[in-house]
Amino acid sequence: MPFKPHLSTRREMLLGSGALFAWAYMPKLAHAEGRDPRFLVIVLRGALDGLATVAPVGDPGWIALRGDKALTLDGDHAALGLDGFFALNPAMPNFYRLYQVKQAIVVHAAATSYRERSHFDGQDVLESGVVTPGASDTGWLNRACQALAPASRVAGRDAFAVGPVTPLIARGPAPVVSWSPLKLPPAGSDTLNRLLDLYRHTDPGLAKALEERNMLTAIAQGDAMGMTPRKIAATPGVPGAAVRAYFAEAAGAAAKFMARSDGPRVGALAFDGWDTHADEGAAHGRLSALLGALDGAFGAIENGMGAAWSETVVAVVTEFGRTARINGTDGTDHGTATVALLAGGALKGGRVVADWPGLSDAALYQNRDLKPTTDVRAVMKGILADHLRSDEHVLASVVFPGSGDVKPMRGLVA
Repeated sequence: MPFKPHLSTRREMLLGSGALFAWAYMPKLAHAEGRDPRFLVIVLRGALDGLATVAPVGDPGWIALRGDKALTLDGDHAALGLDGFFALNPAMPNFYRLYQVKQAIVVHAAATSYRERSHFDGQDVLESGVVTPGASDTGWLNRACQALAPASRVAGRDAFAVGPVTPLIARGPAPVVSWSPLKLPPAGSDTLNRLLDLYRHTDPGLAKALEERNMLTAIAQGDAMGMTPRKIAATPGVPGAAVRAYFAEAAGAAAKFMARSDGPRVGALAFDGWDTHADEGAAHGRLSALLGALDGAFGAIENGMGAAWSETVVAVVTEFGRTARINGTDGTDHGTATVALLAGGALKGGRVVADWPGLSDAALYQNRDLKPTTDVRAVMKGILADHLRSDEHVLASVVFPGSGDVKPMRGLVA
């Protein structure tokens, strides 16, 4: 595969989705134990609706909260029951299969330390691992890799990235080069709207060109060849198939690199487009299509890893959740707690980990969001400690500075 240097224009920073950073060393302690672990982090940019991904169907407040938008265990789009209380979005059969064979875990009501509602600040806190937005230009995964004592250099090459822009989580002392799939995915409507807002003030000509592309004008008017925005989102190939293909290509490429005996062992991908303010479509719409694409990425990673899957952990995280209630445009706004999804043959899976806060009005955070009860840093610390054998003191002081009171969630890895 040809390699090419980073692109860093404003457009690429907004549209870039799918970047794989990879560390070229095998952790020394894991090597001494006769293991060869892989760890891949997938960042979903835009804020994932955790309640629509893994629905608390056993909570008495669930139906009252979401009404006919609430996933249930019956009907045409029945959710996939996990443990009697939680159920998985039906767009994710791969993850469900992995859950059934104890190779997947859901961590619910999880959040970073960030409690505001800015995507950019939330993503910065998630990926830097630092409490204050903008306080670090390096990412926690890069720092974690740098702190690991290497057993040997694998392949003798630099870390690499799939996609046009290396995500913050991967930036740091480790050198990174990049490879991009031949075709980037179509930009989501939220990304296009942000671009339009930017370029209407700075480059009206480009703004007009953007309006004329990707049926944006027709979608905004709600009539593209007689199709509403909801129908457009739900129609195969517009744009679900293209997004699914891109997610699978990027994730599959990452897995194939990491599976090689001379390949990297730690990496990170970033996928854009999860900002579902309107026409969310958890059962049969935009979010369903995105979750289907993510589910396809899980399948591509498992297949690409081959025998290395048994020593692999994949973690999916996002900057924050979305509001517990549906808004007036059948979407959800910026929220707080959400889910972290874990998959891989190295997991002690088949369970939902949750200190469930409940969905009553009194239980909601600020009377609008799922209340966070688990710190995402605890989840990542647990994987780094048990899977890669990171030192707990280093995790608290270097990888996630000032997080001594956030204890690693142990026992996630078999």
